[in-house]
Amino acid sequence: MFNIYSKFYDLLYQEKEYKIEADYIIDLLAKHKILHGNILEFGSGTGKHGCLLCKSGFNVHGIELSNEMVIRAETHPKFICEQGDIANVKLNKSFDAVISLFHVISYQTSNKQIKAVFENASNHLLTNGLFIFDFWYSPAVHYQQPSIRVKRVENHNFSLTRIAEPKYYPNENLVDVDYTFFVRNLDDNSITQFKETHSLRHFSIPEVDELAKLYNFKRVGVQEFLTKKKPSKDTWGVCVILKKN
Repeated sequence: MFNIYSKFYDLLYQEKEYKIEADYIIDLLAKHKILHGNILEFGSGTGKHGCLLCKSGFNVHGIELSNEMVIRAETHPKFICEQGDIANVKLNKSFDAVISLFHVISYQTSNKQIKAVFENASNHLLTNGLFIFDFWYSPAVHYQQPSIRVKRVENHNFSLTRIAEPKYYPNENLVDVDYTFFVRNLDDNSITQFKETHSLRHFSIPEVDELAKLYNFKRVGVQEFLTKKKPSKDTWGVCVILKKN
């Protein structure tokens, strides 16, 4: 997963509002008196969030499972990005906050995985440090249900079409998304096709609270990502803020 996908990741999400999302995280941190310091980012992708946080005065250490994304990651003097598994990486350093954005937590599909990530976040945090993450919200997934979607994007080199076909497993809280990509090289008009399946898990608030208790966290906030509205059956992406006891 993400092997070929990562080569076109920035093209697929070229319109993603990284600056707005980074400012949103900065605001959440500020409300809990974290105005500077060290952040550990679980699932740092190509480094766009991390570098923006660095520009605001933070030091960010990113962990990314895809080596292809690490190779393509943006750079900043205060940003470190390395390949690793967020479930078991050990840095021998404590951080003021651990963040995990763009549904990285939903890619932890087994109980073993999600528990390991919560434990690892706790182990890397200072007392009163924050664990901030977003995820697919179970009430919305059950109510809306995933549907087939088509996305088309283009730059000077490629024209890309992505077809997302979900398989919904309500009893397992899982969705398998089968992606089919058609990539047209605009230089020679050749077309390449490839496929990937991404498995994602959705969570309820009580489920997150139980995980928080297991690993010495207290929930201090829950809201719709970016809008800060109260989560509802129309809220696909929820952000939770946990504080380490």
